[in-house]
Amino acid sequence: MSDLKLDKRFRNYLRSPIRYVIILTAVDLVVFAIDLKAGMVMLAGIAVYLAAQFAVYERRKNAIFAEMVEFASRYGQIEGNILKNTVLPYAIANESGRILWFNDAFGQLAGLKEKEYGKSLYGVFRTISSEKLPGSEDEVSEFEIEYNDSAYKVEIVKTDVTRHARESSLIDVSKETGSCIYTVSFQDITELHRYIDRYHNEMMVTALIYLDNYEEALESVEEVRRSLLIALIDRKITKYFSNFDGLVKKFEKDKFMLVMRRSSLKEVQQKQFSILEEVKTVNIGNDMSVTVSMGIGANNGSYTQDYEAARIAIDLALGRGGDQVVIKDEAGTHFFGGQTQAVEKNTRVKARVKAHALKEFIASKEKVVCMGHQMIDADAFGAAIGIYRAARALNKKSYVVIDQVTSSIRPLMNLFEQAPDYDENMFLTREQAKEMVNDETLVVVVDTSRPSYTGCPELLRKTKTIVVLDHHRQSEDVIKNAVLSYIEPYASSACEMVAEILQYFSDGIRIRNIEADALYAGIMVDTDNFLQKTGVRTFEAAAFLRRSGADVTRVRKMFREEMLDSKVKGETVSNAEMYRDHYAISISPKSDVDSPTIIASQSANELLNIIDVKASFVLTDYQNKIYISARAIDEVNVQRIMERLGGGGHLNMAGCQLVDVSMDYAVEVLKKTLDDMINEGELK
Repeated sequence: MSDLKLDKRFRNYLRSPIRYVIILTAVDLVVFAIDLKAGMVMLAGIAVYLAAQFAVYERRKNAIFAEMVEFASRYGQIEGNILKNTVLPYAIANESGRILWFNDAFGQLAGLKEKEYGKSLYGVFRTISSEKLPGSEDEVSEFEIEYNDSAYKVEIVKTDVTRHARESSLIDVSKETGSCIYTVSFQDITELHRYIDRYHNEMMVTALIYLDNYEEALESVEEVRRSLLIALIDRKITKYFSNFDGLVKKFEKDKFMLVMRRSSLKEVQQKQFSILEEVKTVNIGNDMSVTVSMGIGANNGSYTQDYEAARIAIDLALGRGGDQVVIKDEAGTHFFGGQTQAVEKNTRVKARVKAHALKEFIASKEKVVCMGHQMIDADAFGAAIGIYRAARALNKKSYVVIDQVTSSIRPLMNLFEQAPDYDENMFLTREQAKEMVNDETLVVVVDTSRPSYTGCPELLRKTKTIVVLDHHRQSEDVIKNAVLSYIEPYASSACEMVAEILQYFSDGIRIRNIEADALYAGIMVDTDNFLQKTGVRTFEAAAFLRRSGADVTRVRKMFREEMLDSKVKGETVSNAEMYRDHYAISISPKSDVDSPTIIASQSANELLNIIDVKASFVLTDYQNKIYISARAIDEVNVQRIMERLGGGGHLNMAGCQLVDVSMDYAVEVLKKTLDDMINEGELK
């Protein structure tokens, strides 16, 4: 308090008798002029008055100041008692976080005894740190903490002690910078959180339930028992959700609507949607198990928005192959299940409808530009060639975008570049494609449905007419403005889909030998020589291409590999590490091969031939990215693993790309993902 002194105005008030003496002295001078004796008497009186005032001032000065302090203290004590006895926990701390004062409620909350000052605020409340203190007086820091099983809203206000003292009408403070204090208050919001949670738990969620293979399952059972199969499935679904207070309503022969509380949805999630497996147990002699897909919309703002989210979610679930649950809520999209292969449809009605729609779009445009994914492979190249032939059959100009020529497609490209019947500018670079595409161009995307994975994403913004043909399971990131989207995850390859489309595209369409070779090669590569993901329609597509002139021997010769590629593949397999007994992880060595990612995928396929390997992962460092190729046979869904890392693909063939990370970090992240999924029960 040494730097504090009485304010000037108050000093002037205390020194007012001196002013009176000066006035009396001036009057006394006038009296002197009138009468000398009277002036002397008055002067003596003034002297006595002045002496008496000085004596009183000197004697009472400290007492007056003490009375002022006592008054302020009594007034502050009233305020202090109010704060001390209030039910709101309240404390004052200094700049270093030391508690200077607290009321009874704060002491009870923090477990501090009366006047047990000096404790660190950060030590008492571990979730409060100096970073949460306000930076200026105009700023109020508000945040929530959990303490002793209760929730509190904390408000911290900064107060500049020196500034407030300087603004006092009784005290004058020097201009030097002083210190500050922080007032900390706590508001118990546990009950508020309880009501908010109750409100969220009582909210209704909307779900759509579809039977994936309704027709196929019925065909696999005797006709007289079909009604029994349908009744058992309906009862299984209705009874399951009634246990969670859910209401199921069937609105079509293979479609149901479900409404239930958000709290019930959490319970079903905890059970990992066991209905997916329970429905498969319904068997009355049917050769094919029934599978279901669910699309759920929750907490999207309104019942209408929830229903729209459920509709989008069920489309996404079906686009990913079915037998799974997709939830769309305010936090994003969540996937459950999807552990079985997509059921192949025997009917080709959908392929015929898509072929006619594609024909109409091509006929309405001046030219067609087709592109696949980045680092285009044989499947994307073959599918693009098939679209090229479809456009040429309608006498439309057609082009294929090749972002980078790899060793996997170079033999195929050489066939077209050397053939005199094809335009020299049939293949476009990215820059050439960007200059050519306009509103009168049809852009066809094959072998991917993710805009960021396409060979030239800019083309998707240059035209409004986009067609997507893909056989990968859909992810949340899809091309949303496509006028025609044909995504069939049960198909072995994009070439298989295009081969089916060509059969219904136009009567008498003629596919040339090298075009048939390109399509056949795409199917061979994606099926690993017809060992994976092959169905009846795969072989039918291959037979159609063989009739069109595809030569198996010629294709096999084109795909013979370089000696360096074979050595790199062998080294990758030999360097593999068995993680948790069933997961082979290897790093492809750096080399001068043209297509390191292709070598990585081939190496991953080779690792599956090792006993006890459920899934294989090969990592490749290429162009400042870490590419992960994941493969499995039937025990593990590698698509779900890759989705957690930002990628996607098929149940037994997937991949992802990690940007700006080291190889060691990528391996660590992959292992941690496997550990998490094993601990969560998604992997065994």
